[in-house]
Amino acid sequence: MSRPLLILRPEPGAGATAARARALGRETIVAPLFRIGPIGWEPPPPAGFDAVMLTSANAVRHGGAALSLYRHLPVHAVGAATAEAARRAGFSEVTAHDGDAALLLAALRGRVRRLLHLAGRDHRAIEEEGILVERRIVYAANVDDGAEAAIGQALRRGPVILLHSARAAGVVAELADRSGIDRSRIRLAAISPAALAAAGEGWGASEAAAAPRDDALLAVAARLCD
Repeated sequence: MSRPLLILRPEPGAGATAARARALGRETIVAPLFRIGPIGWEPPPPAGFDAVMLTSANAVRHGGAALSLYRHLPVHAVGAATAEAARRAGFSEVTAHDGDAALLLAALRGRVRRLLHLAGRDHRAIEEEGILVERRIVYAANVDDGAEAAIGQALRRGPVILLHSARAAGVVAELADRSGIDRSRIRLAAISPAALAAAGEGWGASEAAAAPRDDALLAVAARLCD
């Protein structure tokens, strides 16, 4: 019997992932683990930056009115979805980069000297020689305590869990152990090696996606389902 896919990412991403999975004929359980909300932030003068760096579409969704100060600057975004969110928010010069923040910064070496990174509270503070990165925290992902019961029930079905972040992986591991669930009955599909490592050992099977994209993650999940 095919295992269900347990999708934990916040909305609206959870719904988008579920729609893609269902189009592939997969059963899904959608139980967002986090709620995303804005954090008040002090926008620095835009004249001090060559470009804006976005590693999540949530920075655009929750950055607020201050984003308008930077719309004239080039934007470098991790992934097509983040780039599209920036365009919808009024940024006109947007470049989507494959991979993660480290690869993005490496690609900008020698081209950009000062970069404004609009980030979430839980982020990887990646640096690159020759680029001064100034970060502003504009949103936070808080664990939704109300989702834990639904996730605990889903874990008992032995699903394939889609892990979209290292933080989600750590929370899921704690929840499984706290609920007395045998890790070996559960399989993990992770968006990156870092997310997979954060889940720890003892799972029935686990694999990281070849690239940090939803389509690559779903390809891994499909292999683990059967």
